[in-house]
Amino acid sequence: MGVSSGSSKSYSRTGDYRRRAIGGLDLDSRLRKIIGKIKDESLRKKVAELVENPTIEIDGKVYLGMALDAAPAGLSRHHSYPGGLIEHVVGATEIALSLCDVVEKVYHGRVDKDLVLAGVILHDILKPLTYETAEDGSYRMTPLAERIDHLTLIVAELVRRGFSLDLTHIVCAHHGGQAGPIWPRTVEALVCHLADLTDSRLNGEVLRAARYLSREATGEELERINSEEAFEIVHSKVAEGWEGVSRTVEGIRRDRGDTY
Repeated sequence: MGVSSGSSKSYSRTGDYRRRAIGGLDLDSRLRKIIGKIKDESLRKKVAELVENPTIEIDGKVYLGMALDAAPAGLSRHHSYPGGLIEHVVGATEIALSLCDVVEKVYHGRVDKDLVLAGVILHDILKPLTYETAEDGSYRMTPLAERIDHLTLIVAELVRRGFSLDLTHIVCAHHGGQAGPIWPRTVEALVCHLADLTDSRLNGEVLRAARYLSREATGEELERINSEEAFEIVHSKVAEGWEGVSRTVEGIRRDRGDTY
């Protein structure tokens, strides 16, 4: 369903869209810091413009998604909580830059860090258009996502906005050849793929462990766990055993005001 804008275009509010002031988003300071690491001024400006306006137009309809600072990076497997998308970008960036250091300092290879940074920042930037919140608080796909996946959306938008072939390849290949349409064929694309995979796996495994521990310790799985809660639960099992898990989960529920 379109939202009238007073022009020939219509606007579809996918997800939990929050209107921002004209001129872009009040960017999360972590994202702004990462964008600021891009040394090439032209590339830095183009990346910032897309991050500040993460929308796409199809058949005259502009699709608007969740606010970046509220969006998850996954439906259930990894970073599946409010703010998960930005956490994923931050985590993948740290991993990617460490891999760049390995390439340069250990293997004496060359890697374009600007392309790596841009690729990590943009690889999931249109995911907020593909998720919405259900009545029970869980996430589900938007009508747009039922037709076009987030990878196709961002690759199309990168081409439309005139980004380089090298950067478009990085984003296109970030899932790898088994899960995505193409294998990484540059060092920069490989670095971004491995960073994305590692951060997703780290977060997803800890969330999965925390859900299991909460269920085994209390008889009921703790819903909508974020990263901080998940790591706290896993640590409590190591430090204090099952009793520690029970106390930690009960404390989280109490802090949330959950009834159980």
